[in-house]
Amino acid sequence: MTGMVYLVGAGPGDYRLVTLKAVECLQQADVVVYDHLADPRILQWAPEDAERIYVGKVSSHHTMKQPDISQLLVDKAKEGKTVVRLKGGDPYVFGRGGEEGILLDENDVPFEVVPGITSAISVPNYAGIPVTHRGIATSFSVITGHEDPTKGQSGIRWDKLATGTDTLIFLMGIANLPNITAKLIENGRPADTPAAVIRWGTKPEQRVLETTVGTAADDVVRTGMKPPAIFIVGDVCRLRHQLQWFDRPSQKPLFGKNVIVTRARPQASRLTKELEKLGAAVQEIPAITFTAPSDHYAAIDKAIADLNRYNWIVFTSMNGVSQFFDRLHQAGKDTRALGYARIATIGTATAEALKTYGVHADLIPGEYCAEGMLESFKGQLPPHAKVLIPRAEVAREVLPDGLREMGAEVDVVPAYQTVTADTDGGELAKKLESGEIDLITFTSSSTVKNLVKILGSAEPLAKVKTACIGPVTADTAKSLGVHVDIVAETYTIDGLVEAIRSSVH
Repeated sequence: MTGMVYLVGAGPGDYRLVTLKAVECLQQADVVVYDHLADPRILQWAPEDAERIYVGKVSSHHTMKQPDISQLLVDKAKEGKTVVRLKGGDPYVFGRGGEEGILLDENDVPFEVVPGITSAISVPNYAGIPVTHRGIATSFSVITGHEDPTKGQSGIRWDKLATGTDTLIFLMGIANLPNITAKLIENGRPADTPAAVIRWGTKPEQRVLETTVGTAADDVVRTGMKPPAIFIVGDVCRLRHQLQWFDRPSQKPLFGKNVIVTRARPQASRLTKELEKLGAAVQEIPAITFTAPSDHYAAIDKAIADLNRYNWIVFTSMNGVSQFFDRLHQAGKDTRALGYARIATIGTATAEALKTYGVHADLIPGEYCAEGMLESFKGQLPPHAKVLIPRAEVAREVLPDGLREMGAEVDVVPAYQTVTADTDGGELAKKLESGEIDLITFTSSSTVKNLVKILGSAEPLAKVKTACIGPVTADTAKSLGVHVDIVAETYTIDGLVEAIRSSVH
């Protein structure tokens, strides 16, 4: 049977601007055919086993020509597959979605169109420029800026366009800017009309060049502005100084800063989101990943089979919580198996992870580290207490040794292994040494150890600021020759973000 094709608008750049329907389509995709301007993070909503085909087109270089892309959609659908054609912006606003739809129709392939937020209105919005504004602009036009100036006759009616619409938005027009501005002036648009060039709009890399119609072409050359960018013309450009929000320093203190998050990818999202709220351009480059312990869960399964013997269960990480309850459920048990055991967690994040399983922590130390946990346990342990600690296979022995000194019988069982992630150390070293990265974050000692292992030494980190989630992580970094610039006073993600935010003032 013939499959289904969805022509989906991916929005202007910020991956969070995709629609709910776009996400629903991606979730059921067998094949995703995606463009250069579609943020790769949008692909996270597609199934892991979905085929991903990149057909991006950049200036003077096309991975695949448009007729071939259209035919690819037909071919994949004829295989009975659900195909998502992911296009930057909106499929029908200079997206050539119409051409793809026509070929699908000619081949009796069913399709739907999922509109996307076009850069024509969203990019000016993120730059603080409304395309219409009461008393200033009551109309706007969206024009291709990609028209070949050498062809015999322009398809743009410059005599009507130049003064017929209050706001003009040219998409993909940087290369043709001298021709565009000359045509506007030639047809009556004053040279001193306010204008703006906006590169990578809606993304943390966004740059805004405030200019005029008469000086725009020279200003672009002088400042080195490159595609992808839009060119907007009109008096509404004067409103930027009042309506600027996305790149306003007081609201986005990290805007323009490139930050690396080294957490394991499943755990990185919260730190990434918090840093992005402050304007940072975040790259998730994990230094660690998690695998099954070397004993293949034998020790933790044995402990779970005999849970009723423990007075306390101590969780030292979110991953320890998730792995413990996964093994509990694998054994056909649920939280009732915890019996009368009391639960302790190092940190509020671990306690919150525990709550997702319907369990509240009985003890959370004021200081989120092993030393703080030991201090909190004073007076809490019954004589000959039996304590279970499901944790990483390799970790500090401060906590179990300290509990044993208090007279407890402690079983430390590996719930998972922390291993080095498959990250290209050479490529990362180039980014660090070139000055491309402003800050790198470390959320545990293992992220520091494994990143240094990936890089081969601490030397590539010499030019980059580093931020550590707490003193234990900072001490590990220093012991490996990594200089430490920022240490969170509260050993949580929120504490780390606040320490980073404070450091820019």
